[in-house]
Amino acid sequence: MMYPLIQLDDQTEIVHSDIILDGEEETVKVYIEKPVEGGFKSAECYLPKYEWKNIDGFDEDDIFRYQEVIESMAHLIFRFAKQGGLGNASNF
Repeated sequence: MMYPLIQLDDQTEIVHSDIILDGEEETVKVYIEKPVEGGFKSAECYLPKYEWKNIDGFDEDDIFRYQEVIESMAHLIFRFAKQGGLGNASNF
């Protein structure tokens, strides 16, 4: 399941998954999507390694900027992923 995290001023949406177990390591998928004429730009970032996959339409500068945003919120992303998203974070 994916949970909304933040929408930026340029309509880019950042969402995240629940905790994913990769062996014994906890991972979270962060998905970024930005509407553009005729479709979307998108990319996936896997925490905690900041491994980028499936980048479609974003350039290196975009990815650098989004990584800065994700890095600044990584501790919250993991917390929300463990608690079922931002909407449930206050329930714990």
